[in-house]
Amino acid sequence: MLRVGEPRPCRLAELVALPRRSPLHPALARALAAADGLHVLQTNLLPVPVRVTATTRQGGCYRLREGDPVDLRVSNRHDRVPLSFLHELGHLLDHQLGAAPRSFASPRLAVFAPWRAAVGALEHRAPEWASRGHQRYFSSWRELWARSYAQWVVARSGDPVLLDALGRWQGDDDRLVWPAREFEPVGRELDELFLALDLLRNRRLAA
Repeated sequence: MLRVGEPRPCRLAELVALPRRSPLHPALARALAAADGLHVLQTNLLPVPVRVTATTRQGGCYRLREGDPVDLRVSNRHDRVPLSFLHELGHLLDHQLGAAPRSFASPRLAVFAPWRAAVGALEHRAPEWASRGHQRYFSSWRELWARSYAQWVVARSGDPVLLDALGRWQGDDDRLVWPAREFEPVGRELDELFLALDLLRNRRLAA
């Protein structure tokens, strides 16, 4: 059974189940706490497991089957664990906000339109090694949503460890994040989006 009862405001700490025995648990818990401090989700999902992998092919993965979440996967073979976890959490949220079982909200819901305009104006920053197919995926609304959601959570977290990591990634010109000044219009649209969805925990964030 994946769902119980009627949808209700659910804290993100209740939405996913972290792997408590994994060495990555502290980093995952820090990232989850940052997201949990910002917003909730209206859902009746039972906790979605987070699993640690050793793959070098990708930093993480959101898996679903027949329209329902299976798990979030995060690789322990790279140094962006919090960002990768928040990226996959972003995919999960996008999927749940899409309402229909196999749809995602970011490409189609009208309330996302101001965010699409803001993020669409940015350089999409696909890695230089990316194939044409990968470049198209990197520029898709679903991927832009997950990337911008992850950066928004870190930027708004107030967590010095996460903010220091974001500063390093930006200083290294990491292609998975945007420079702070360029990203801020997108961040403001995400503030407004979560406010419009009535999911912000601190409504003053978008004041």
